[in-house]
Amino acid sequence: MVINLSKEHSLVSNWVAELRDVTIQTDRMRFRRNLERIGEVAAFEISRRLPYVEKEIQTPLGTAVCEVLEEQPVLTTILRAGLALHNGLLSYFDKADNAFVSAYRKHKPDGSFEIMLEYLSCPEIDNRVLIISDPMLATGASLVKTIQYLKEEGKPKAIHIVTAIACTVGIEYLRREVPEAIVWCGAIDDELTGKGYIVPGLGDAGDLAFGTKVQS
Repeated sequence: MVINLSKEHSLVSNWVAELRDVTIQTDRMRFRRNLERIGEVAAFEISRRLPYVEKEIQTPLGTAVCEVLEEQPVLTTILRAGLALHNGLLSYFDKADNAFVSAYRKHKPDGSFEIMLEYLSCPEIDNRVLIISDPMLATGASLVKTIQYLKEEGKPKAIHIVTAIACTVGIEYLRREVPEAIVWCGAIDDELTGKGYIVPGLGDAGDLAFGTKVQS
């Protein structure tokens, strides 16, 4: 299942427009904040699909019966580009456990690349709701490999993926490899370059959020 948040929330479309805009991208704080906002909207929408239980809450004047989350999800992000989006999710799921994965493209002289995973910090995820954030779902290779990596630690009962911009190529690959995953995205683009970049996309989200890196 794929949910395009721009179709239902006009403000998400506005934030995506700013993320794409080369005249606005130079403001790193604004770029990060727009990613956070998309994460916050996604967190709210995902929360509507999670189970709740009734709990008696003592107020200064009596007792209120409230519905609260049955359990906290595990928020996972792919370093470093996913940090701002992750912070948006964490603003709403503020008691959640967190996992961090280092995944990057190892470029080869011929222009191709392979996905490298070199670090994982993960809580117990078996039979828990897993929410993974990565701002760009391009080929889908890094996300699929990350999910496979995480599943070695335990089998989540549900997987949600939050991304700012997704490409149809990556969505189809993800559907084949992880059919149970639900994708929440700010926009969907159809084109992917030979080097695996989304068009029109927005460029390199990690560089725009945190500064240019040396290519490996």
